[in-house]
Amino acid sequence: MDKAVIGVVGTGLMGVGIATQSALHGHRTIVHDVDPARLASVAPKAEAVLDELIDAGRIDHAAKRAALGLIETHGQLDVMASAQFVIEAIPEVLELKHRLYAALAELMADDAILASNTSGFPPDQLVAPLRAKERFLIAHFWNPPHMIPLVEVVPGTATAPEVTERTAALMSVIGMEPVVLAKAIPGFVGNRLQFAVLREALNIVRSGAATPDVVDRVMKASLGRRWGIVGPFEGADMGGLDTFLDISTHLMPELAKDEDVLDLLRAQVNAGRVGVRSGAGFYEWDEAHLARVKAGRKQVISRG
Repeated sequence: MDKAVIGVVGTGLMGVGIATQSALHGHRTIVHDVDPARLASVAPKAEAVLDELIDAGRIDHAAKRAALGLIETHGQLDVMASAQFVIEAIPEVLELKHRLYAALAELMADDAILASNTSGFPPDQLVAPLRAKERFLIAHFWNPPHMIPLVEVVPGTATAPEVTERTAALMSVIGMEPVVLAKAIPGFVGNRLQFAVLREALNIVRSGAATPDVVDRVMKASLGRRWGIVGPFEGADMGGLDTFLDISTHLMPELAKDEDVLDLLRAQVNAGRVGVRSGAGFYEWDEAHLARVKAGRKQVISRG
């Protein structure tokens, strides 16, 4: 399966990012969308990803040309009949996903795998309209795939073990780092960790102890670096579980446990400050700030 034909349904940043990662590793990759304008956006988006990899020294121009040559765009869904692995990356609307799956079920080969890139829906809820439930699971990529290698592979209760194994193997082949969850939980693993940290970050700002800038600087200069080397359990083992137990006993009761901290997010959203997209959120997103983030991205991408 190391040269499987891979299908991607959806042409947003995630869909194109997944398709580009697949093609970069030598796979014919078929991208589908019903909107001609969105299909036309695939090549420029893929080029932008590949140019970023070139700029970071990860690939050369020949690799870029080869990858672009392996990406095909089609407005008709029936092209997915030739794919051994199809990844759904459409908006998080259950009705849309179910409608797509029902159509794909009539087209896909008997041994083909269908995966969703959902970040929220559990697999057993998504798989409802499918007869071949054993060939469905979640493969949750992180944005952007060429920079963040994690893929959370989440089987449903009916997913065949062989399908989970094939999916994890394919993710490795296209340069990702798959982890297989033993069972589905809301948010999977990565988002639960991300939002647990965000809740405490909001709580710190709410308390007046630090500004968003200070919280971000603390994270980037300490835990952000450490967690790239060791995870929280490795860090606890290295620091001594007895020490961590002592600290946890008096610190954990002080940590945020409520959802009232969302008022800080709600106030920004109600004011139209939704972040980079609107030019402002917790920060003013001017060209200088964007350039600093871009420079940081280049450093991360160059490390591979």
